[in-house]
Amino acid sequence: MSAPLQIGLVIFPKVTQLDMTGPLQVFSSLPGAKVHLIWKRIEPVASDAVLTLTPTITFADCPQLDVICVPGGAGTDDMVNDEEMLDFLRRQADGAKYITSVCTGSLVLGAAGLLRGYRATTHWTAMEFLGEFGAVPTKSRVVVDRNRVTGGGVTAGIDFALTLVSILVDRPTAEAIQLRLEYNPAPPFNAGSPDAAPPDVLARMQERIAVTQPRRSEAIHRAAARLG
Repeated sequence: MSAPLQIGLVIFPKVTQLDMTGPLQVFSSLPGAKVHLIWKRIEPVASDAVLTLTPTITFADCPQLDVICVPGGAGTDDMVNDEEMLDFLRRQADGAKYITSVCTGSLVLGAAGLLRGYRATTHWTAMEFLGEFGAVPTKSRVVVDRNRVTGGGVTAGIDFALTLVSILVDRPTAEAIQLRLEYNPAPPFNAGSPDAAPPDVLARMQERIAVTQPRRSEAIHRAAARLG
């Protein structure tokens, strides 16, 4: 009997829960997979919404993973300079088959030095920062470059996870999970990307993110400088 696939999703304070719970639902539907929620300690972790998440295993106790995944969220601004997080990712990356992220989780992979020379994507508001870590910013819902698989913003996590299942196992398995989840998107509005959104909606969103961009920019510059 083959060993189960070991899949780990890292969580941290102010993680965007859908970045993590979308892939979690897909991976939890994968026969023979063991899925872990990983943090420094076994204690409740507040997401960026009302939902509080509970880790299932610590960094110290986590087995070698086949898949390591970093979701995104406002908390990544802290994680890009969190040495305990970055060291854990580097250790896991040495033996992992796939090193992955959703949304701004790719910035954390970049800060760990794991995206240098790889094409990668992230949330549209953070695309400008990927290059500081030597990544090749790529505007796509899911980007596969060798064993790096990155998903775009938030809802792209489901697309990312289904894509990865098709690579790990096969397409029919991924399609069966898609059907089980009835993942058949039909958004009520065509406003899900900066290219498609009405100009006034885009302008309002850009005004909102302008408040937090300086903090992210400072964190990214500091992380990139530490990488050398």
